[in-house]
Amino acid sequence: MRKSYALITAVLVAIVVTLSIAVFDSGLFGNNSDELITYSADAYVQETNYLLRGYHNVSGVNVEPDKGGGSYTDAREISQNDPANVFISVALNSYDRSYLGPRYSGWAIAFASDSLVIAYSAASEQNSSAASIIEQFHSAYTANSTALYKGAFMNLTSGKVKVGISNPNSDPAGFRAWISLEIAGYEYDNGNRSYFEIRMSQNRGNVSATSAADLVSPLLEGDIQFLYIYRSAAIAKGLHYISLPPELNFGNGGLASFYVQFNYTLATGVITGSPIYLYITALANNSNAASADGFVSYVVNNNNNLTKFGLIPLKTSILFTNVTVPSWLLPLQESGKLKIGGAID
Repeated sequence: MRKSYALITAVLVAIVVTLSIAVFDSGLFGNNSDELITYSADAYVQETNYLLRGYHNVSGVNVEPDKGGGSYTDAREISQNDPANVFISVALNSYDRSYLGPRYSGWAIAFASDSLVIAYSAASEQNSSAASIIEQFHSAYTANSTALYKGAFMNLTSGKVKVGISNPNSDPAGFRAWISLEIAGYEYDNGNRSYFEIRMSQNRGNVSATSAADLVSPLLEGDIQFLYIYRSAAIAKGLHYISLPPELNFGNGGLASFYVQFNYTLATGVITGSPIYLYITALANNSNAASADGFVSYVVNNNNNLTKFGLIPLKTSILFTNVTVPSWLLPLQESGKLKIGGAID
């Protein structure tokens, strides 16, 4: 009899274990941890971790260190049911259903702005061609001279120096760099939009990687001389940088109607120029919805602290939504901290 009980017990244990494995493999429970899991664009890992620490301190919610990557790469990983509660990106279209799949929430909030710069390092300054280009750009910026800017971009795209531009299909900094070059042609070569883009490609002047962050080490080591990157990321990584005019840096929300006239074709379709905003959403099918919603509210209410990272906080954050505004966001609207800015796509 004892052998029979033992056999029955062993069978029952095996069944329970098998069912448990099946349940967890199915992703039914998603994240089985109470910790808040956040994915962000890799340029903003430092800022995101700063915000997560602040949220933990005021709420007691346990948080995991931010997971950084290219915005589109992050979105694709999240769509594969990787444990995630919050997504912070610099590309509004990365919040589309086509990227996030079942984690698509239908809305995203812009809470800070950034700008595009051309970074360089001490090693760049030791390269005579690069040093000359740096001086040309500084002179052009000071004089606001079309002729000087044209000369600087001619040399930047000559192939004599290597310019880091991240993969546009994984990192929005990449397509913004190419669109900025398109605008440079329009502004400095009599409306010839493709001039500097074609010149850069034909002269094999650009070096690519999955993200701009992956190109920082080659920049520091002198393997490349310049890198298109966000201003806040350049500051965070201690890089020198060339400031671009507002028309080329996507840092002026008032120029949105100008930026949108220029575009780049991604593998998923055409993307148009737009101001650089940092967006946040609480993902759908969320295993930690209350904490995720709370973190979004915290970020909107505490974005003023991001100036220390070189970001410009939005006094009134902007909600882009394809769905009815979630009820828990209404108090932010009523207090003037949040306004509707249009649809995601």
